[in-house]
Amino acid sequence: MEKPRPRLLLLLVFFIYGVSPVISDGSDHRYKVGDDVPLYANKVGPFHNPSETYRYFDLPFCSSAPVKEKKEALGEVLNGDRLVTAPYKLEFLGEKNSQVACRKRLSREDVAQFRDVISKDYYFQMYYDDLPIWGFLGKVVKDGKSDPSEYKYYLFNHLQFEIFYNKDRVIEIIVRTDQSFLVDLTEDKEVEVDFTYTVRWKETEIPFEKRMEKYSLASSTPHHLEIHWFSIINSCVTVLLLTGFLATILMRVLKNDFVKYSHDEETADDQEETGWKLLHGDVFRFPKHKSLLAAALGSGTQLFTLAVFIFMLALVGVFYPYNRGALFTALVVIYALTSGIAGYTASSFYCQLEGTNWVRNVMLTGSLFCGPLLLTFSFLNTVAIVYQATAALPFGTIVVIFLIWALVTSPLLILGGIAGKNRKSEFQAPCRTTKYPREIPPMRWYRRTLPQMAMAGFLPFSAIYIELYYIFASVWGHRIYTIYSILSIVFLILVIVTAFITVALTYFQLAAEDHEWWWRSLLCGGSTGVFVYAYCLYYYYARSDMTGFMQTSFFFGYMACICYGFFLMLGAVGFRASLFFVRHIYRSIKCE
Repeated sequence: MEKPRPRLLLLLVFFIYGVSPVISDGSDHRYKVGDDVPLYANKVGPFHNPSETYRYFDLPFCSSAPVKEKKEALGEVLNGDRLVTAPYKLEFLGEKNSQVACRKRLSREDVAQFRDVISKDYYFQMYYDDLPIWGFLGKVVKDGKSDPSEYKYYLFNHLQFEIFYNKDRVIEIIVRTDQSFLVDLTEDKEVEVDFTYTVRWKETEIPFEKRMEKYSLASSTPHHLEIHWFSIINSCVTVLLLTGFLATILMRVLKNDFVKYSHDEETADDQEETGWKLLHGDVFRFPKHKSLLAAALGSGTQLFTLAVFIFMLALVGVFYPYNRGALFTALVVIYALTSGIAGYTASSFYCQLEGTNWVRNVMLTGSLFCGPLLLTFSFLNTVAIVYQATAALPFGTIVVIFLIWALVTSPLLILGGIAGKNRKSEFQAPCRTTKYPREIPPMRWYRRTLPQMAMAGFLPFSAIYIELYYIFASVWGHRIYTIYSILSIVFLILVIVTAFITVALTYFQLAAEDHEWWWRSLLCGGSTGVFVYAYCLYYYYARSDMTGFMQTSFFFGYMACICYGFFLMLGAVGFRASLFFVRHIYRSIKCE
């Protein structure tokens, strides 16, 4: 018997389905012979620049009827989808042979525009009964010539639609460009073009409930699964060996420390203390910039909660392939609903650190992640507007997002802050803090912050770098990623390794008689985000063919925000782990 899902998760699924009606593939898609099945043209763009997409009719295509725009949900608009009625009519079970969709005389400017986009490998995307189809607009024939002025440019003006059905439902659609129907656009002159299409219907036994499995299986082939599982095994073995090695050393050293300090207390009370016990009067001294630290902890905790909910939704099947806008809708909704967690965590921790201006702390928490994200979005949206790309958000969508922030995110953040302030709990410190801070002895270069961050970030990054390629190829390319179970395992490994390596480095820092571990643990925990951004540079120049100012700015701009979010999230994980560890070891000894 299937176990019931948690109520909160079901509410999130219901809410996301309600906000984006197209997410659910379970709506009534039943048709009768001759019924109009909606075919929508979505967007066009250069194949290697996934962010640089334009409206279908931004190119000089023709249409046999007035173009109507499809009403889109929030997530679809954020995804850059702009669906309009296509010039091709595909009635249910209606076959056609070289039917003329429309006719247009291309001017010299139109020919030059088509020639330019064909040279950039432009593709088109359409949706038929919520099923995605793609095709290229044309081809370039080089014939071994190196001079672009000698190339020949051809426009595909005939599409072949092959549609599979099961009783009264559409199951699958395939579109092909016919190489025998070409329009030569090499010369700069006016051309008369007939856009034609052929439709063929075939029956299939595939049930309607499984029609999206075709796209899911694209990323689940045996070859891909072997690579993913090899990545998992490689990460697990590496992590187990290194963490086991560190754990053995750490536990042995700690055990010896406990025995030594217990023996010292019994036999030689006047003996001078050494090592981390020497810092018992300073280790819980509140850090500098405690409001910023509390805000980072609150924002990181919220982002960690957001990531957990996203993985839960992915595992229950919400984010199936080409589920237009589902992920963006989920991110906006869950981030808004979890803002209270950020306010509560930051305010309660700030008050534990004897902070007094909790209102400013809550405002800092709300702007710590959203502020840089807003600045980045403002710049990139301006770039998209200049390029007239579909990535530019309409004014109405910006107003909707602002209302969500003003009516949901901010009130929940403030309520969380008030709840955290009223918690009135004191900071749990096993040892009393001395009046004057102890001087920190000079440290070797490798014990300073930046080298420690490099060591802390390398191990968690080594556990995820293989999986990163597939994620990047999906987000910044056309590869499909649906193996969320493996991704969840990788995320769990990342969290565990981050916590462990931060604890180990915190111990070594305390053993070196450096008691300023608060900020160091957060920086070391979040340093994996810096490694991920460095991987962005490698991916852009070595593994992708992205070009142009818009695509480059979108890639590095939004990846900077994502890596910054990673930094805050993993920094909160590392700090929490270190705080638990420090409390534990000082609680285990007698501090005077």
